[in-house]
Amino acid sequence: MQPTFPVLENYCSYMLAALGRSEATVKEYKYDLILFARFMKLDRGKVPEDTPLEEIDISDIDVKFLNSVTTDDLLAFIIWLSRSRKQSNSARARHIASLRSFFKYLHSKKRLIDNNPAYDLETPKIGKRLPKYLTLEQSRDLLKAAYDSPKESNERDYCMLTLFLNCGMRLSELRGININDIHGTTLTVIGKGNKERTIYLNDACLEALNDWINKRATLKIKPEASKALFVSKRGTRISDDMIQITIKRLLEEAGIDTRIYSVHKLRHTAATLMYKYGKVDIRNLQMILGHQSVSTTQIYTHVDDEALHQAIESNPLANFDPEKERK
Repeated sequence: MQPTFPVLENYCSYMLAALGRSEATVKEYKYDLILFARFMKLDRGKVPEDTPLEEIDISDIDVKFLNSVTTDDLLAFIIWLSRSRKQSNSARARHIASLRSFFKYLHSKKRLIDNNPAYDLETPKIGKRLPKYLTLEQSRDLLKAAYDSPKESNERDYCMLTLFLNCGMRLSELRGININDIHGTTLTVIGKGNKERTIYLNDACLEALNDWINKRATLKIKPEASKALFVSKRGTRISDDMIQITIKRLLEEAGIDTRIYSVHKLRHTAATLMYKYGKVDIRNLQMILGHQSVSTTQIYTHVDDEALHQAIESNPLANFDPEKERK
């Protein structure tokens, strides 16, 4: 049984190639749209009512079928998600984002359907979750654990951790770094949507890079990984899984709960420390992190609540007492 249908496959290819979406994002959208297509066939009586959802064949979904989808169909799907799957607002918001993107592609980009049924779909309000991050003390403990590790990969692992905690880069950005991306005190990385940005390297990063590059020069590296900055013991470019395994091991060695903290939390940590201790302007922090919208960066401003409180307390009118002023 074909798990998808041609138009969906074309859309996924468009997401990857033209929009530069990550494979993880495309996979999520694809899952959402497959679920929607199966729901539609069940809801319209195209299959027996007792057919298990995962067994519904959607390979026959075509442009004619998609052109018949209405806004009411989409709302029925969202209500079904809420009632039968008890989905949270954030989960429903992602499904709505998938539908809006897909039908916009069909209508505006490919001109395959006459109207866009998802145009007026409203996204449910989602309470912003504050990012988890390591404290300054935990961050120092983690760096010490990495530096003192007896592992043969010590220089590499410490360098990766130093870049994560100082530069706030994403896992994919770190993994993709090539030797020739380093230009003195700056580093070029490729972020989301294949967007290139420059990261400035501080003394800790430069020292860690120097130690690792010297160690790297002693390794036997395979030709296909000759440009890669970070390589495995087999001489290949380090994988995402290996980076995650390495960081998890270092977190455990530092006594930090790996059920809460992960590679991505190191990005949150870097952003939080820069904002809290470096007093980095929100716009500059946006550029450092490679966020498309400043609203994404603003989730880190919560960390300065104490400083804001102190600022209010330091106002010369903070102790104004009208009763005393009368005397």
